[in-house]
Amino acid sequence: MIIVKIIGGLGNQMFQYAMGRCIAIRNSTELKLDISAFDFYKLHKYGLNKLNIIENLATVKETEKFLKTEKKYGFNWLVNIGIPYYKRAYIREKSIRYDPDLMNVKNNVYLDGYWQSEKYFKNIENIVREEFKIIDDYDRINTEMANKILESNAVSIHIRRGDYISDLKTNAIHGTCSLDYYNKAIEDIQLFIDDPHFFIFSNDPQWVKKNFLNPQMMTLVDINGPEKGHQDLRLMSLCKHHIIANSTFSWWGAWLGINKFKRVYYPKKWFNVDYYDTSDLIPDSWHLI
Repeated sequence: MIIVKIIGGLGNQMFQYAMGRCIAIRNSTELKLDISAFDFYKLHKYGLNKLNIIENLATVKETEKFLKTEKKYGFNWLVNIGIPYYKRAYIREKSIRYDPDLMNVKNNVYLDGYWQSEKYFKNIENIVREEFKIIDDYDRINTEMANKILESNAVSIHIRRGDYISDLKTNAIHGTCSLDYYNKAIEDIQLFIDDPHFFIFSNDPQWVKKNFLNPQMMTLVDINGPEKGHQDLRLMSLCKHHIIANSTFSWWGAWLGINKFKRVYYPKKWFNVDYYDTSDLIPDSWHLI
């Protein structure tokens, strides 16, 4: 059994699931999801149940033996007795970079981290894509928007504000992408794409209307609220090309896009701080602005 801690917004949850799913498949064992942190974490809700995943929730009894060991002895004790990182029963992510040692993880382990690199699950990409399909049917308004996207040379733009502005801790770590970033990406993609139409996804639609929207070439996708973020994710993935924010939500919207010739733009500054190494976060084919 592999247990993975699920926390954060939907994008983070998807990375955590994908990592755990890959380790479980490697060991021919089952994956369990520990969602107990959402009892106290109120910034986002658990959202993987909107996807076509194999959902097995870990019980308190199943997780407590791992959590008790971590609480009693801690990370340093495990290091001092010489147990290799990938052989521990409780594995806490060391850094944001891809760690190839984790591909040697065996059965009966608890994974605690964000695991934000496709390198952790690239070898099961087809499985991940299938299990990250939205299980909800389209309602009328989402069907109309999906048809509009599919009938145009659609480019998704994700503008992440919301908690990136309102939550002081989140803002200090992440910050927001500048208008200059979006304008440069829009200008560049028009050199390669004929007659693009931009579909803007944002958790601050009023700010977009006031500061950014160009009705002649842009459509604001404001039909789904916070409870239907998964529907926005599906609509985003239908677009042919993508301009993402410094957000794992739009990372997945772009990654799940099925256009083999898609252009994806991402911001140079992913975090508002300098101590994170994001070199393994972005696929090689994506374009830096």
